[in-house]
Amino acid sequence: MVLIGAHVRDDDPVAAAAAVGAQSVQIFLADPQGWKKPVPRDDADALVASGLGIYAHAPYLVNVASTNNRIRIPSRNMIAQHAAAAATLGARGLVVHGGHVGEGDDVAVGIDNWRKTFERATFPVRVLVENTAGGENACARTLDRWAMLWDAIGGYDVGVCLDTCHAWAAGEDLETVVDRLRAITGRIDLVHANSSRDEAGSSRDRHANFATGTIPPELIAHVVREAGCDALVETPAERQAEDVAFLQATLAG
Repeated sequence: MVLIGAHVRDDDPVAAAAAVGAQSVQIFLADPQGWKKPVPRDDADALVASGLGIYAHAPYLVNVASTNNRIRIPSRNMIAQHAAAAATLGARGLVVHGGHVGEGDDVAVGIDNWRKTFERATFPVRVLVENTAGGENACARTLDRWAMLWDAIGGYDVGVCLDTCHAWAAGEDLETVVDRLRAITGRIDLVHANSSRDEAGSSRDRHANFATGTIPPELIAHVVREAGCDALVETPAERQAEDVAFLQATLAG
């Protein structure tokens, strides 16, 4: 069964899911802007018992592609720590951004750093690599880069998260992106169903609610339908319930 849900606040995910009609939730397990290790959650039993599909999102600082040891090595540790914490909640996956190399660095080095991440460790939940919106040095922005990345990591137990806002910002055609990405990876495990505040090809990662964004809502639903996997909205909270309801109604029709 495909579950439609939302990224919700971390303090009470079960209540937040009920408030927006979500069948699944995505949460941070620690400060998304910091390096601190996750701590056990007081509501872990309630979250597991809720029946919700659960996804965790790694902090934004995580960048295993980096050529900087002070970023890359802590990033690998963070993936291991967050995957372990996610496993205690029965999570379906840990979402990690595709990352980037520094100005003037070879992207191929960053992609090989991704390979080393999976070569040197296994994780108790599947890592879902997410496409990113901008940057010429990014490892997972365009499908050409995805092809390079998947050649390096596709043989490991790794999954794919497709973000509609990020693909739109990268200038990808959302009508065909699912088929084209799946032709490279053979899989899509999760969709981040987001509209955008900006026009296609902007390279800007600014999510919007379906009713106010620049991506036609039917096009977002088309991506989710074609992907045939769980989907989560990461849209602004004030109209998030509308976005969840739209996807659920459209996909049920």
